[in-house]
Amino acid sequence: MALLTVDKLSMSFSGLKAVSNLDMEINEGELVGLIGPNGAGKTTIFNMLTGVYLPTGGSITFQGKKTNGVPTYKLSHLGIARTFQNIRLFGDLTVIENVKIAYHQHVSYNMLSGMFRLPAFYRGEKDMEEKALDFLKIFSLDDKAQELAKNLPYGQQRRLEIARALATKPSLLLLDEPAAGMNPQETRNLMELIRWIRKEFNLTILLIEHDMSLVMGVCERIYVLDYGINIAHGTPDEIKSNPRVIEAYLGEEAI
Repeated sequence: MALLTVDKLSMSFSGLKAVSNLDMEINEGELVGLIGPNGAGKTTIFNMLTGVYLPTGGSITFQGKKTNGVPTYKLSHLGIARTFQNIRLFGDLTVIENVKIAYHQHVSYNMLSGMFRLPAFYRGEKDMEEKALDFLKIFSLDDKAQELAKNLPYGQQRRLEIARALATKPSLLLLDEPAAGMNPQETRNLMELIRWIRKEFNLTILLIEHDMSLVMGVCERIYVLDYGINIAHGTPDEIKSNPRVIEAYLGEEAI
């Protein structure tokens, strides 16, 4: 059974179709790319998968359950996490507080313990602090734990956003243009990080990206959108040699 199945998924805004009859299937453990020109509907798909938008047509099935209309916070509990094209950290909170926020959906104490500061609250907070710090070590951010997130360099903010998403313990991670704004060396480091977290956390990853070196370097399969329509699907080699993809997106010089 596929981890995620999208069947005839569509999204319209005031009669304008942003996504039209999309079929997509992602199996457990895969690393799949979603590419296309600006305005092709890629982020709209992520917004439907994560409950930000209610599809105007079609269905989304995650782990065998239909998730159309399921609120974002419930999808997080089910195991779907995402990052954003424009980094969305809590800038005025510390680095470790950003990660701890993600852990709160797995907190071990109840509301009563939190309200009255019972021993279970302090045990739970201590455990969460330790787990968050361990997570920051994985991403080489532990020495920045007490700094405000907004003061981190851009590349470290990207890593923190990914760390926060992983702290929710997802089975499906959606990465929306993680290499945006990165220099070539940072992009190469990001490629290695994506490969590593996929293996280390036993993740399935769906990736939106414009940097073709990253997409072709890490993805096993790729879906290509143009004006909200899936125009191609296949391996990186198949996509690179597909005439329709070349015409719509990659361009002759990219091949």
